[in-house]
Order: sequence, then C-alpha cells, then structure tokens
Amino acid sequence: MRDLSRRRLLTGSGTLLGAGLVGSSLGGCDAPALSHLATPYDWSNGLTFAVQRWLLRHQPLVREFDRSQISTVFPTINTTDPDDPAYKRSKEAGFADWKLPVTGLVERPGAFSLADLKAMPARTQVTLHSCEQGWSAIGEWTGVPLARLLARVGLKPQARFIVIRSVDGWWDSYDLFDALHPQTILAYGMNGGDLPVKHGAPLRLRVERQLGYKSLKYISAIEAAERVDGYGKGRGSMVAELGFPWYAGI
Repeated sequence: MRDLSRRRLLTGSGTLLGAGLVGSSLGGCDAPALSHLATPYDWSNGLTFAVQRWLLRHQPLVREFDRSQISTVFPTINTTDPDDPAYKRSKEAGFADWKLPVTGLVERPGAFSLADLKAMPARTQVTLHSCEQGWSAIGEWTGVPLARLLARVGLKPQARFIVIRSVDGWWDSYDLFDALHPQTILAYGMNGGDLPVKHGAPLRLRVERQLGYKSLKYISAIEAAERVDGYGKGRGSMVAELGFPWYAGI
C-alpha cells in the first residue's frame, strides 16, 4: 500500500492541484473529463469536477452508518441476472471457476479467483447508495479495496486511469483519485452474506463518492491505462456515451 503514496495519487489522478483553477483557468486540467477524453466537455461539469476535487483534496471518507440503519429494501435495477452463457455456467458452479483478469499498465498482470480476493485484507462499510433515478438505500458491503489489488499487480508510473468492464457489456473508467480511495472496494459480500446475483455477484464495484451508476455490477475485467479517449466513443464510459457525466461526484 505504501507504493500507492499520497504523492503518487495526486500526481497520477489529475486533481485540482494540477488544474488551472489554482493558477488561471480549468483549461490545463489533467483530468480525463477535461482533457484526456479528447471530446467537448461542458464548463458546468468541468467546474463541478474541479471544485469537488478541491473540496475532497484531503481524501475524506463518506459517512458510514450503523448496521441497524441498513435498508430493508435495496432496489435492483437494470441487469439482475446476466444472459451470458459463460456467466451462467460459472454461476451454476458457485463461481468456483470465475477469475478476474487485471491487465494493462501493471508490472504483474494476473487473473484472480474469488478465493484469491477473499484472502486479501478486506474492508466492510455501511454506506448510502444514491441512484441517479431518484432513490437511495443503505447497504453493507464487504470486499477488497481496489487500491490493495492494484498494489498487488503494481501500477506502472504512466498509469492514470482504471478501466473496469462488466459481464453485461458495460464499462467505465476512474482516475486514481477515486480508484485509490479507501472506500472504493471490490465487493463480494452484502449485508453479512455473499453478494446476491441481483446485486452483481460474484463481484461489484463500490465507488462511494459518486452516483450509483459508477458502481458497476458483474465485474469481468480491470485494466490500467494512461488515457481513455481510445475506448468506445472516447467519452470515458458507457454512461457518458448515453449523455450522463463521466464524473458523477456527490
């Protein structure tokens, strides 16, 4: 974990300190939403991104709740059971054959089983999920911090973004400021049990400082990259291609 130092986090993530807001303007910001995507990004979203990054520059934790406050109903939306042959076979086997490949700009690429991930130091957190569709719910999540997995494979110096893909075809990207946050975890447990299929089993992402659509379910691959403008339509995520902001900070 020491390898992913505060200095590495700040210099590798395009924070407000690297933006023109401290100096003159936002035009020099190194954040993907403003420069690395090579696509127009409106000033309102850019300003929101820069101001929020300044407010969060010391990496505070989001509020965590008591287990007694866990919601009795946690809605499930979009995909709730992927219609993918390989996924179905793996589900029938209890995900015993499932593996998560971690590739790209890393020193030690590898594929990790669910057992491998569960053997790593875990974090449990009870947090509020805020959905862009207008609802919220509190859930308990258990998993390995993404930062620990990235430390295991070793990020190369030029790595600036983490691209994550899911079984159902969705993908998104995260700069290191969010990817290395202690509460950004790869969750395999929910509310004291295994992560249910309807909530993304065997593994889902939890990015607690952004809206729910950034917390991808059914994770299938992780890749470290220097730029993300070469993925998809160049907007950094599937949701951005549909008109949502790439950065969904709350």
